Amino acid sequence: MTAATDCPSGFTIVPGLRPEHVEIAAAGYWNAFSGKLRYPLGPEQKAVAFLRQVLNPSHAMSAVSEDGGFLGVAGFKTPDGAFVGGGMKEMAQFYGWVGGLARGLLIGILERECEKDTLLMDGIFVLPVARGLGVGSALLRAVEHRAQSLRLKQVRLDVIDENPRARALYLRMGFAPAATMSIGPLRYVFGFRSATTMLKRVGDEQGLVPRPA
Repeated sequence: MTAATDCPSGFTIVPGLRPEHVEIAAAGYWNAFSGKLRYPLGPEQKAVAFLRQVLNPSHAMSAVSEDGGFLGVAGFKTPDGAFVGGGMKEMAQFYGWVGGLARGLLIGILERECEKDTLLMDGIFVLPVARGLGVGSALLRAVEHRAQSLRLKQVRLDVIDENPRARALYLRMGFAPAATMSIGPLRYVFGFRSATTMLKRVGDEQGLVPRPA
């Protein structure tokens, strides 16, 4: 683990997710991504309980206020695991074997495999009370530093068409669109029409990755 990173505006970015923050992080993750997870993981009570069980603190960077409160988190995925883990055993525990299998198949559609030399982001959100303080930007920079420490060459994230504010942030932080994929009729299940893959080279001041020819 890297040391805590001091940031402006009265908050700090720290590696991991503190035990006392797991509950609020699970609820915050659901609030941030319930639009596309409502069918795979809903209803809310079960979804938050499931997330609380499967969140992997070792694959996250957290924003913490001066008084120790949770402000936001950026999760990531490597070959060793993901921020949102769990498998069929955990799905069955909360949804039953039949329901767990069906929901697992839906989740599988959203899954992305780790690529060589790439750190894959696994969700980022900031609590409403902390928006506008630069928390999201600080979390993204912390993820880039983590990628550097792992000797990876770039960070990848995917942003849906229904979240233009997030896309604007990623562009400001130096991420460049690489590819856009439409999900067709599945938009009625996940609540979005397309997702854009964005990339940023680690250690590159501009961070821009050329679009494929």
